[in-house]
Amino acid sequence: MIAFDLGSNTLRCVVIDCVTLEIIFEDSIIVKSADGIAKSGNISDDAIKRIIDAILLIGSKYDLVNNKIKAVTTEALRRAKNASEVLETIENQTGIKFEVIDGDEEARLTLFAVKYRLNTLGIKKSFMLVDIGGGSTEIIFYSDNNYISKSFPLGIVTLTQKYDSLDEINYEINQDKVSMVDFIKSTKETFGSLDIFVATAGTPTTIAAMKLGMSYESYDSKKINGVTITIDDIDVEFNKLLSMDEKTRKKSVGVGREDLITTGVLILKFILKSAGFKECIVIDDGLREGVALEECQKV
Repeated sequence: MIAFDLGSNTLRCVVIDCVTLEIIFEDSIIVKSADGIAKSGNISDDAIKRIIDAILLIGSKYDLVNNKIKAVTTEALRRAKNASEVLETIENQTGIKFEVIDGDEEARLTLFAVKYRLNTLGIKKSFMLVDIGGGSTEIIFYSDNNYISKSFPLGIVTLTQKYDSLDEINYEINQDKVSMVDFIKSTKETFGSLDIFVATAGTPTTIAAMKLGMSYESYDSKKINGVTITIDDIDVEFNKLLSMDEKTRKKSVGVGREDLITTGVLILKFILKSAGFKECIVIDDGLREGVALEECQKV
C-alpha cells in the first residue's frame, strides 16, 4: 500500500506491506506547498512544479503505476483559493489524485499511526499528541480509546513567511495562547491527568536527531521512534541552530527547512509548557503512515 501526504512544506510517501505492516519504502521531499500562500492566498506555479517534480522523482524510485495509492493533502490546499486547479494539474501530470482532508481527519489518521508505533514500542499509556505542520498544528488528547482533537492555523511555513524575526514569531505564538491554552486546559479537565506528551512531524524529529548526532542525510526513523527530548534538550539544540551558519544548518536539518525548524521549536516549547510537561516522546510516524495502515485494513 502506497500513501502520500502532501503537507504545507513536505511531500511524504510511504509503502507498507499490508501483511507484515512493515515499511518497505519511504521518502520525504521538501516542496514548500504553502510558499507565498500567506500573502497571495494561492499555491504558486513554482510550488506546483516542485510538487509534480517530487512525485515524478519518487516514481523513478518506486513503482507508482502498478500499486494501490491513497493520497491526501492538508492545510495548504485547504486554504488555497486555487486548490481545485492545483489538484487537477497534479493529477493530469502524475496520475495521482489527492484528497483534501480536514483537520479532524488529519488528527484521526495521525493518531492511528502514532498509537500503532507506541504499541510496537511497548508504550500503552494515555497521552497528549502534538503534530506541528507547515500550515497548521494539531493537538490531540488520547485516553482509553477516546480522543479529542483540535486543529490550529499555526504552522511553521506560514508563520515564518509572515514575520521577519523570531521575536515577532514568538510574540504571535503567545498572542494565540488564549485559544490553545483554553483548549488544553478544558480538555485536561475532561480527561484528567495524562501519562505522557508525544510529538510528531519535522520539528521534534529534527531535535531528536540532533540530540543523537544525526544530520539530515544520516537520519534514521527507526532510531528516532521512542526518543525522549526534554525542554533542556530543545533549548540546547535550538541554540546550536541559531549559532550555525546557513550552510551548516542546511546540512543539519535539510535544504528548505533551515529557516523553519526554529519556528517549530518555539511552537513546541510553548505547547509543552502550556500543558505542564517537561519532556516528550518523539515519534516519526504520522499522517502518511496512518493513511497506509488504515487502507491496509480494507485489503
